[in-house]
Amino acid sequence: QVQLAESGGGLVQAGGSLRLSCAGSGPTLSFSGMGWSRQAPGKEREFIAAIGWSLGRTIYADSVKDRFTISRENAKNTVYLQMNSQKPEDTAVYYCATARLKLTPHLIEYDYWGQGTQVTVSS
Repeated sequence: QVQLAESGGGLVQAGGSLRLSCAGSGPTLSFSGMGWSRQAPGKEREFIAAIGWSLGRTIYADSVKDRFTISRENAKNTVYLQMNSQKPEDTAVYYCATARLKLTPHLIEYDYWGQGTQVTVSS
């Protein structure tokens, strides 16, 4: 069973930075990419960023482009999300997930999900 564990969430002031981590483990861990999404209270979960595991290609949602950076550390099966210039509207639970077949912004194509980590940005 693949397991994903997010960490690094917390409270930050507007304009500040946080770095989230997501470590994957499991006997059959194999995927094309890993991605981050978020869900704010009363809203649908939205795609944030994803990275291809072999070549490191990245894709971002327009809402976070130029502020957030996704990266990976293959040897540790870990993906990171560096969040800079944060805004109150970034407040949400952030989830990481694995995409088995391809790098994609479509959440339905993600197979395994972590439990999420709360990020709160105060104004």
